[in-house]
Amino acid sequence: MPLSEQEQRLLDEMERHLMQNDADVVSATAGRALSYRNVVYGAILVLVGLAAVVAGIAVWTSILPLGIGLGVAGFAAMVGGVVLATTPAKGDDAPGQPRTGRAPSKPAQGASFMDRMSDRWDRRQNGG
Repeated sequence: MPLSEQEQRLLDEMERHLMQNDADVVSATAGRALSYRNVVYGAILVLVGLAAVVAGIAVWTSILPLGIGLGVAGFAAMVGGVVLATTPAKGDDAPGQPRTGRAPSKPAQGASFMDRMSDRWDRRQNGG
């Protein structure tokens, strides 16, 4: 069943409002691009940590404290490598991220939108 003109306008207005709010969320996460250098260093650190864990397992059979120390150090290195690899690039000019020149939305626009929606709801409920 097709929408009436009023319902279509209401739907279009709601879509515009939603897109405006979603754009605010997207712009808040801008600048969070991963650094290629951090990813490479993190991957290397994970591999070194994995090697230390394997070495700790191999040494554990003969020298228990050394094996445990190597295992713990290797695990810590792997965790550090993952954290380093997933750390966003520093600075505002992250590569691959477009800069948005949008000004923040005015709160009065959101309130008036909700007031209009409330009025429309009341009119529908009252048969007007």
